[in-house]
Amino acid sequence: MSLVLMDITSNVTYLILGGFVDLNKYRYVYFFLLFMVYVLIMCSNSIIVYLILIHKNLHEPMYVFIAALSFNSVLFSTVIYPKLLTDFLSEKQIISFSACIFQYFIYYSLAASDFLLLAAMAFDRYVSICKPLQYPTIMRKSTVSLLLFLAWLLPVGHVAGGIVLGGFKKLCIFTLTGIFCNNSILKLNCVPSAALAIYGVFGLIYFGLLPVLFVLFTYAKIFMITYKRGKEIWKKAAETCLPHLMVLFSFSCLAAYDVIIARVESNFPKTIHLMMTLQTILYNPLLNPIIYGLKMKEVLKHLKTFSSDLY
Repeated sequence: MSLVLMDITSNVTYLILGGFVDLNKYRYVYFFLLFMVYVLIMCSNSIIVYLILIHKNLHEPMYVFIAALSFNSVLFSTVIYPKLLTDFLSEKQIISFSACIFQYFIYYSLAASDFLLLAAMAFDRYVSICKPLQYPTIMRKSTVSLLLFLAWLLPVGHVAGGIVLGGFKKLCIFTLTGIFCNNSILKLNCVPSAALAIYGVFGLIYFGLLPVLFVLFTYAKIFMITYKRGKEIWKKAAETCLPHLMVLFSFSCLAAYDVIIARVESNFPKTIHLMMTLQTILYNPLLNPIIYGLKMKEVLKHLKTFSSDLY
């Protein structure tokens, strides 16, 4: 049942979040599990960022981009998880429309930023492996700073433009099926915007499809070139590139699910829909520190030292 909640003193519209109905009986169990996941995400990603910041031998473009990915995970989790934890302890899961728009803005800005950062990492690996003599000239600090700036600024500008274009001046629906605000908020408008739909498709191409194709093309070229140079060189290239490809594959699948499930009406049971939605906020923030912390030798070495110092 849809319901409009209005704060008379501040004239704030509230939305009802659906999805917890089948889990109220176990809310404290799920709250504890989600809280532990939140702590793990924050600690693991913060440690990765900290190690890369304090160790000079990690002040290389590849590790800088890894730190940026982990920073994105920290920021994303800070925006999404506290509200989720509060909802697990609440009888009614509601969110103000302004807070919902803010969640939407952060969620998609950081998702697009992650794709661009993965593309920047692929470019860095290509120059490092295929053009090693030109690497210091191409991947200067100014180049890395520019790539970081663009990876954060371009998605912010695009998502902000979509919010302005969407208008959201007149809402006819006040119930969202889900546990946080994704692109399902586009269905709240009384009149669907064709311009916004086209704008979203272009954003999906620019910030999703093109970076993925660039990464795949770049790594394919790396593997072809290193294969000709010998098995040992190919193996070293694979050790460096495969973790990035694993993150790209996982993130691309989750992004595709998010886009499809929010736009296609589904008859999934609420519990299944909830659990699948949770995967979009669990896998990537947890996967980044696990893959980069355990698969990247230099990071793993400092991680072991950091762990031994703690004990």
